[in-house]
Amino acid sequence: MRFEKKDILDITSLDTKEITMILDTAQGMREISERPVKKVPTLRGKTIIFFFQEPSTRTKLSFEIAAKRLSADTVSIAKSSSSIVKGETLIDTAKNLEAMNPDVIVMRHSSSGAAHVISKRVNCSVINAGDGTHAHPSQALLDMMSIREKKGTLKGLNISIVGDISHSRVARSDITGLSKMGSHVTICAPPTMIPKGIEALGCQVAKNMDSCVEGADVIMMLRIQRERQGNILFPTEREYASLYGLNPHRVKLAQKDVIVMHPGPMNRGVEIASEVANSDCSMILDQVTNGVALRMALFYIVAGGSRHADSD
Repeated sequence: MRFEKKDILDITSLDTKEITMILDTAQGMREISERPVKKVPTLRGKTIIFFFQEPSTRTKLSFEIAAKRLSADTVSIAKSSSSIVKGETLIDTAKNLEAMNPDVIVMRHSSSGAAHVISKRVNCSVINAGDGTHAHPSQALLDMMSIREKKGTLKGLNISIVGDISHSRVARSDITGLSKMGSHVTICAPPTMIPKGIEALGCQVAKNMDSCVEGADVIMMLRIQRERQGNILFPTEREYASLYGLNPHRVKLAQKDVIVMHPGPMNRGVEIASEVANSDCSMILDQVTNGVALRMALFYIVAGGSRHADSD
């Protein structure tokens, strides 16, 4: 199977065969990171630009490591060092980047849809590293990779997602992707953090935290995104932790072999107790490890020869 798309913009645009192809490719890429010499010449001569207009640690670093392990040449541009601070439009900035003939632009932006807008105006591939509250496809794909690696399948699993659903692009991408792959997704959050119509993405809304995690195969916790909240959406952190935090008692309500996930950064003692984050059921660091392999796979399929040359 060849990957026919120029860009990786969201999970909605990927079908189940494409998702499976990406996950299978990522599984193979993971072996490279386990070698004594963690480098292959797959993308030698290719140029990748990291155009991050929002703060990022795990995502940006794992994309950079992924590119270097495939021998690509990389350049990073932060908002503070781009001409956007001088008044240049996002589109003009992107067109100027394209004029330097990169092969891939990895982009993170605070505005939903920004990556889609740019992808239509440049000929090189665009990978969305997160746009506003809309989508974070690479995170959802690495989450699916991590779950499949541990459980052997995604089909038929009961997956609980708890936290700030309204402001989470990760939640939207995970709900869409996991539902496509046959998982049963249940979400839970304070009513002020559940957007209207979220069920259309393929999930159910639980009445409370206990009913959400009961019998779950996977529990995914999300942090409270204060930087995106215009108003205070819950009384206190203590009350939030009591009603929606994942503690050892609530873990016992799930399946005995439940796995716990978190896209990071974690707020220990708020959405997740340290005892749970550090427990044997936690896959939080495995997600970080798989993030490098998954992003290596994305680079490979858009720039390494697994896409038809005339598919643009």
